[in-house]
Amino acid sequence: MQKENIDLSIYLDRRMWKIFLLGIIQGFPWVIILSVLNIWLKEYGVSKTTIGFSGLIFFVYSINWIWAPLIDKINLPFISNYLGQRKSWIMLMQLIILSCLLLWTLFNPSNDLWYIILIALLIAISSATQDIQLDALRIEQVDSSETKAMTAGAAIMVIGWYTGFKIFGGATLIFADFFEGQGYNDGFPPTFFVMSLFIVICNFVLFYVPELKLKDRKRLRVEAGQELSNNLYEETRSISQKVINFLTDTFINPFWNYFKKNGISIGFAILGFLLLFKIGEAFLGRMSSIFYLEIGFSKSDIAIYSKGFGWLIDIIFIFIGSIIAIKSGIIRGLIISGIAMALTNLLFAYMAWTGPSYSLFISAVILDEIAGSFATVFTVIFISLLVNRAYTAAQYALLASIATLGRTVLSSFSGLLIDELQNDWVTFFIITTLMVVPSLIILWIIRNKINLNSSNI
Repeated sequence: MQKENIDLSIYLDRRMWKIFLLGIIQGFPWVIILSVLNIWLKEYGVSKTTIGFSGLIFFVYSINWIWAPLIDKINLPFISNYLGQRKSWIMLMQLIILSCLLLWTLFNPSNDLWYIILIALLIAISSATQDIQLDALRIEQVDSSETKAMTAGAAIMVIGWYTGFKIFGGATLIFADFFEGQGYNDGFPPTFFVMSLFIVICNFVLFYVPELKLKDRKRLRVEAGQELSNNLYEETRSISQKVINFLTDTFINPFWNYFKKNGISIGFAILGFLLLFKIGEAFLGRMSSIFYLEIGFSKSDIAIYSKGFGWLIDIIFIFIGSIIAIKSGIIRGLIISGIAMALTNLLFAYMAWTGPSYSLFISAVILDEIAGSFATVFTVIFISLLVNRAYTAAQYALLASIATLGRTVLSSFSGLLIDELQNDWVTFFIITTLMVVPSLIILWIIRNKINLNSSNI
């Protein structure tokens, strides 16, 4: 394992501020369809099982790799030439999310539950689609030879994501409480108007993020795809050959390149690790807001301690985690953070056993956020160092979607689990503690066989 010298000035690079913005844009939709939606449904008496299964809308994050090659390849008419291929897709998806927020104001969960879930699904599809381009745009801000900058950029992206999710998530709950204090029966519909203004502001700032030119991306694809289809971009009179070339470059080359680099068995082992690594944290996260409410904390308590205070912990330890990654290596960091992430779940079991306590609540939030921050930043860096620049969007979408599958779709059964346990939160949190073990076994077995774009593993 090669240790690196640490130059903190890389975190002040102008590119990092642009990456930070991309992270905020990526994290914000999760506020809408995770924290806000869960609490909104809970306040209208929707069962925990239904709330848990509503999380199946996150399945789209796990399959966005299917359409990622097309999103990476197709230019939107007119606006792609002006904004850039990646930014045009991002802004289109942002417009759809904004429209969905405004549409939500017309419904309430008592009478229109399935309309609300359907709109949430549309938000999730738009968010998963924009993530394809956001991740690719973030990676392309840094040259592939700048390993330290790539590591720092991954950390800054995660900090931005947590800022969008935690700070603006906390703000939405505070706004909801405020509007209810002003006499609204339901504080969320007017809050949706406030949230939509944030989307508009982010899109204005997005104009200043640079994007790799189309001709440069085409050159990288030619170089990466030559071994599979030597004359992929040569002019041909055959329309059928052009179609075959397009489909080959769009759907086959990105995934062929990934398995060629890592090997079939290691390639699938990496996917298995990513699937299982954060599932325990996801089960906890899916039900955490409901757990807090049930044992006596208010929405404002959740906003201040879990969202606001948790965000501060996140950015500090994501930053520290990226430095550890540069200094000591990614694989070691993943193993240590996985163990820590599992053990901190036991604090929630203890809080469920003893009852509400602000000191215990804050302690659990702090330690859980530290472990989760390390695990998240190591995972993002790990995936970023696995992808080939010629197929950034498609390969990153594949790896990230597998990681998302475990912490979104599978975690949708968390509500059913706690209902089947008859609200036995202690047992629930103990089970989540054990969920990380299979992933750590996989990682330990393949730790010396993974081919990263860096010697610092």
